[in-house]
Amino acid sequence: MPQPKWYTSGRSSSLTSLLKTPVKTFRSLSPISYEKRARRRVCWRVTIIVSAVLVFFGIIAAITYVSLVGTLIRQLNPPKVNSGLQHIVNDWKEPDSKGAYQFTWRNDFSRDIIPKSCHSHNDYWRSVPLYEALSYGCVGIEADIWLTNDQKDLLVSHSWKSTKPTRTLKSLYLDPLVNIFENRNVSTASASDKEVGVFDADPNVSVVLLIDFKSDGHKTWPLLQSQLEPLRRAGYLTYFNGSEVVPGALTVVGTGNTPFELVIANNTDRFVFFDADLNDVSNAKYNSSNSYYASTAMKEAIGHIWFNRLKGSQVDTLKEQIRAAQNKGIKSRYWNTPSWPVSLRDKVWFTLTDNGVGMLNVDDLYSATRWNWNWCVVAGLPLC
Repeated sequence: MPQPKWYTSGRSSSLTSLLKTPVKTFRSLSPISYEKRARRRVCWRVTIIVSAVLVFFGIIAAITYVSLVGTLIRQLNPPKVNSGLQHIVNDWKEPDSKGAYQFTWRNDFSRDIIPKSCHSHNDYWRSVPLYEALSYGCVGIEADIWLTNDQKDLLVSHSWKSTKPTRTLKSLYLDPLVNIFENRNVSTASASDKEVGVFDADPNVSVVLLIDFKSDGHKTWPLLQSQLEPLRRAGYLTYFNGSEVVPGALTVVGTGNTPFELVIANNTDRFVFFDADLNDVSNAKYNSSNSYYASTAMKEAIGHIWFNRLKGSQVDTLKEQIRAAQNKGIKSRYWNTPSWPVSLRDKVWFTLTDNGVGMLNVDDLYSATRWNWNWCVVAGLPLC
C-alpha cells in the first residue's frame, strides 16, 4: 500500500539529515563522553575548593606571621634615650662665622648614657659630629684635618675639595669639648679630684679624639699643638710626664701623616699620642708612653672573608694581634670591617669583642650600641 506523500517525504528528509550528521556528534552524545565531562566538573570543583581553602589558610598564616614579627620587632626595638645630649642632637646646627653651635646647658647632659668602647668612624660625616657619637656612648671619635694654605687653621673633611671654612677642628670638636668639660666641672668633681669627663655613668672615662693628618704632617703639627694648648693648660688632656701616662678627660691620638718622630720628641709633656700599625705592633719602638691605638684595615690583617664566615686561621691572627697590643698597654682597632651582610658584620663584631679588641670601629652607631646583636636579623629581616 503506497505511503502518503507527507510520510515518505518526511521520512526521506529525516534519514537524509541523519546520514549527514558528523561522526563526532555521535561520539559527543555517547554515555562515556558524559561520564568524562562529569568527572572533569567534579575535579574542577574539588580544585577550586582546595585552592580556596589553601588561600584562606595562607592569608591567616601571613597575617599571623606579620603580627608576630611586628610584635617581636616592637619588643626588640631599643627604647629612646632622653638626655641633654639627645636634645643637642635634635637641635644642632652647622658652625657659622661665629663659631661652634651654642646650646643651653642641661644638667641631664649625659644621663642614662653608658660609655662604650666604640669608635665613631669618620665622625665628621655624621649629620651631627661629636654629639651624636657621645649620645650613643661611643668614647672614640675621628676627624680628618687639612692645613689651610695660609697655615692658620685646620679644616675638617675627608677630602680637600669638600672642606668648608666654617668646619674646623676647633668649631666641630675642640671648642665643643672645652664647653662640655667646663660645664661638667662647675659643681662636680671625681673622687680622685681629677677633671671630670663627659659621662655621668663613669666620669673618669676619657674621650679619644683620633686626628687623621691629611696634609703635610710636619707643617700641620705646630698648629695642632697650638690649638690643643688651652685644653692642656686646663688639665683636660691625657699626657705623658716622662715617667707615666696621666689620664685626662680627653686623649688625642694622631694617625695618617702624623710624624712619629715629632710625637716622641717631647719626653716630659707629651699630649698627642700615636696610632701605631697593628700589623707591626710588636716593634720595640711602640709602647704605651707614645702610642694609644694600634690600628689596621681588617683586610690587611686577615685577607678577604669568604662565604660569610671567618676561617679559624683568620680568628687566630686577630687573637694574636689583639693580645700583642694588650701586652703593651695599647688599644687594638680594626677599620674597614664588613658592614654587609648584617649577619657577617655581627659575626665580626662578636669575634672582636669576645677576644678583647681595644676599640670597636663602627659606622652604624645605633646598631652597635643600642641593639642586641643576637636579634639583628629576625625572620630573615635585617633590623639593625
